[in-house]
Formats: sequence, C-alpha cells, structure tokens
Amino acid sequence: MTLDDELVEALREDYRRAPITEAERAMCEYVEQLTRDATQITPEFHERLRKVGFNDTAILQITLIAAWFNYINRVADALGVGR
Repeated sequence: MTLDDELVEALREDYRRAPITEAERAMCEYVEQLTRDATQITPEFHERLRKVGFNDTAILQITLIAAWFNYINRVADALGVGR
C-alpha cells in the first residue's frame, strides 16, 4: 500500500519502468504470468522469486492473493458488477 500517487501512476502505466525493487518487479512478473496463463508458470518463475528473497510461504501467499483477485474479478464481470 502506498499513498504515493506518482508511484501508483507509474505502476499503472508499466510496472517494468516503475521505481520499484527487484523483488517487487519479480513478483509483478510472476503475477502477470499467473493472470495471463498460469499453465505457463515454470519452476524458473519460482526460482527467480526465491533469488530475490521470497521463501516458499511467501510464494504461496503471492499465488493465492493473485489467484483470488483474478477469481473475484471474473465473478464480478460475469455478474455485471460495475456496469
């Protein structure tokens, strides 16, 4: 969470160019792949997360949170929430 509007806007535009840490960038790359096509997550994604400091518990938490947001957004879309 941040109150830094410039950071939020930079993340919104392109997280790859936003001023975030290597760990945060690796997490975003993982979550993007999970969102686009989770079947393409390879052990290399998990190894990259470990290399930047995430342990297996953190990787599980990142996965669960991202998957939950993907799920709940699809439910909302299917039900027309926000239209």
